[in-house]
Parts: sequence; C-alpha cells; structure tokens
Amino acid sequence: MRYEIKGGNFPVVICHLESGERMITEKGSMVWMSPNMEMQTHGGGLGKMFSRAFSGESMFQNTYTARGGPGMIAFGSSFPGVIKAVTIAPGQEMILQKNAFLASEAGVELSIHFNRKLGAGLFGGEGFILQRLSGSGTAFVEIDGELVEYELKPGQKIVVDTGNVAGFTPGVEMDIQQVPGMKNMLLGGEGLFHTVLTGPGRVWLQTMPIPNVAGAIRPYIPTGNNK
Repeated sequence: MRYEIKGGNFPVVICHLESGERMITEKGSMVWMSPNMEMQTHGGGLGKMFSRAFSGESMFQNTYTARGGPGMIAFGSSFPGVIKAVTIAPGQEMILQKNAFLASEAGVELSIHFNRKLGAGLFGGEGFILQRLSGSGTAFVEIDGELVEYELKPGQKIVVDTGNVAGFTPGVEMDIQQVPGMKNMLLGGEGLFHTVLTGPGRVWLQTMPIPNVAGAIRPYIPTGNNK
C-alpha cells in the first residue's frame, strides 16, 4: 500500500493498493475510490462490536478490497485538522482519544483501552475508555487542529488542558490534577481539572479539540426563542 495525504484544513489520505490488498475504515470515511474497490461491512463478532462502540467508534466497519488489479481509495477527515499516518507493530502500539481512528491496513487491530485510573476518565476530558491500535500495518488518525508531539523521559510530566490529548504510547500514564485555588477554578476559565501525562513515551497533543470549538460558537447560534 502506498499513500499520499493531500488538502489543507480538511485533508484526505489517498491509498493506492495492489490487487487483493485491503483497507479497513469506519462508516462514512470513504470519499472516493476506483470502480474495482469491493466493499464489505462486518462487525467481527459481538465482543468486538461492543468494544468499538464503547471506544467511540461505530459497531460496524467497512473493508475495501482491490479486485482484479490495482485500486485507489481516499478517506476524508470529518473535522478541520490533520491526518497522521502511524506505523503499528508489536511493541509499537498507540492509545488514542475517542473517534480518532480513520482507516488502516487490514493487519491493524482497533480495540478498547481502559484508563487504569478512574479519576482520569471521569474528570480528565479524554474519557475512561480510549482506543488502542495494535497488530501490524499503517493506520491513519484524525487530529483536531494541528498536531504537536513530545517525547517524555521516564518520570517527566506535562500538564495539558482538557481535551487536548490526542494520543500517546502505552508507556505513558494519564492522570488528572485539580486546578489549585478556588478563585482559579471558578474564574480562571480553564475548568476544574487538568490532564497530567507522565513518561516515558511519545505524546500527541492537538490544538483545536472539537468540544472547545463547539463551546466557542455556541453563544452565537440563534435559538428558537430569538426573534
């Protein structure tokens, strides 16, 4: 499989497949393809279906296979941002925010990941249940806004605003800390909690989380009571 990522704020990844090669995606991600791409919808068993639903994805996935020769298929982002290609292999897994998975080669496995610290899931904004990419192959991930990467050393920490965590490698621990001071919590505009990521491992941060954008434009959306 060869790929190219094109576009600006609404990017697409165009995948060029040899005959028989397959791509897996969530429903609604395909934007165009060659006529010889064959689609099959599957759930992969009840356990996997509920696992994907809990991690924020559709219970069903679509598999696209190039038949009778080389094929081409493009997958589009659902929100302004970037598409990031990541190589998944044994020992090189990735943990992601909900709804980050866009598409992957057939050898990549999408599953549920439980945050070991309940407080981080209840108050941290990223959720108790995340996505885990394992197996082998190339996967494509949606990032809200721009992507900033950090490599944390053992014990090194970074404090992140709620929702700005896009993903991290399994060696990173995610926890929360309360914003110090009652005045800071009530008047600072930063919420009640921050997410704390502790190394070792790689961290992906996103600059424009969807909930933040929704909150910013909500006051300007007319309601039914407005005349």
